[in-house]
Amino acid sequence: MPELKKSAGMTYLRETRLERDFKPMDRPAIRGCEPYKEYPNSRRFTLPRVRHDHGKDLWQSLQDRRSRRRFSAGPMAQDDLALLLWAAQGITARSGSYFMRTAPSAGALYPIETYVGINRVTGLPPGIHHFNPAGFFLEQLTETTPGPFLATAALGQKFLENAAVVMIWTAVFRRNLAKYGNRGMRYILMDAGHICQNLLLAAESLGFAACPVAAFFDHEIDLLLNLDEEEESVIYLAGVGPAPPQEP
Repeated sequence: MPELKKSAGMTYLRETRLERDFKPMDRPAIRGCEPYKEYPNSRRFTLPRVRHDHGKDLWQSLQDRRSRRRFSAGPMAQDDLALLLWAAQGITARSGSYFMRTAPSAGALYPIETYVGINRVTGLPPGIHHFNPAGFFLEQLTETTPGPFLATAALGQKFLENAAVVMIWTAVFRRNLAKYGNRGMRYILMDAGHICQNLLLAAESLGFAACPVAAFFDHEIDLLLNLDEEEESVIYLAGVGPAPPQEP
C-alpha cells in the first residue's frame, strides 16, 4: 500500500523510531519551560477540595463507560467539577521539582494543559478557564459562554454546546521535546489519552455523560485560547454534563 507508506503519519512514525545506535546527544537542543502555565492577571476561582465517597467503583465504571452525547439542561456542581479536574490532572505528590499527578506522563513532564469551557457550573461564570493544578484553582480567560463556538469549531458537533463543561487539552510542545526530541510527540499524544481516560472514568463514576472529541479545527480553538501555535496547540476535547433522566 504505497499511499499509506508515503503518508505524513507513517513518515513520522518511521522517523521517530528508536534504534540500537541511538544516543541521547542525537536529540535537538531545545530549551525547556515552566512545568505548568499560569495566568497571574486573570480572575481566579479556588476549587473545593472534596473526596469522592459515593458513586460507582472503578470496576463498575470500566464496565459501564460509554461515549454519551446527550445531556440534561441542568448545571454541574463545583464539587463535581473539582473531582473531574483532580481525576484528570490532580497533583498527588511532589518529588524534588516534579509534581506527580493522577495520570502518568513521560519523565513527569506533563506537557498537557487543561482549559475548561464552562457553560453551566453552579457558582462559576461562563467562559474559558485555565486549570492551575498546583494552586487547584481556575483562571478565567473569557466571559462568553463557549459552547456554541466550540460546537462549531468541532465540525458542528452540537452536543458540545449542550454539555455543562467542555474540557480542552492543549500540548506545550517544548516542555516534552526539550528532553525527548521528536519522539516526544508520541509521548504527548499518549499523555492526552491517559488524562482523558481518567476523566471519562471519573465522569462515569459520578453519573455524568461524557464524550471525547478529536475532530475540530485546530486553529480556531487555538485562536480562542490565544495560543502561540509554534509553542502550544489544542490536542483533545471532551464534553461532560449531567445525563438526562432516561439515560441508563
